[in-house]
Amino acid sequence: MRIIVTTVLVLINFILQTTLFQHLAIQSIFPNTALIIAVSYALLRGSKEGCIVGILTGLLFDVFFGTAMGYYTLLFFAISYFTGRSQKNFYRENYLLPIIFCTMAAGMYETFQFITELILRKDGNILFFIIKILIPTIVYTAVVTVPIYRVLFGLNEWLELKEKYKYRLF
Repeated sequence: MRIIVTTVLVLINFILQTTLFQHLAIQSIFPNTALIIAVSYALLRGSKEGCIVGILTGLLFDVFFGTAMGYYTLLFFAISYFTGRSQKNFYRENYLLPIIFCTMAAGMYETFQFITELILRKDGNILFFIIKILIPTIVYTAVVTVPIYRVLFGLNEWLELKEKYKYRLF
């Protein structure tokens, strides 16, 4: 059941992020909800399931938008792995840590994107990147993290209750 729900969630998020969320952009900056979902799953379920969600999300981005196969997969995998390693050290009900982890992940994601563009195109203005891309993306991602994490937290609690009472006879 969890596999089906997670796969459907990732697919719906991918469709919404690539179509509808483009219209919610503020100065051509929009939150990376796929990254928020991968980090949230890593925080809620651990590095193993977070990595699976990261790989699935990264593969979708590689297939549809990537120029080199595996770039987004590796990026989402690494971010969700390192986020999931700290999963045991905090309470899932705390909303401050998901915000911190998602903003750090968004910052790493955008920095890796900038470094890759700098290496491949040899074109990059660090000041423009920090002021116009990095800071607005981090702030926008932090704001959007709270409702998405709340939905994922409730969904995770529902699935855990369903798994807990799966084999129980009433």
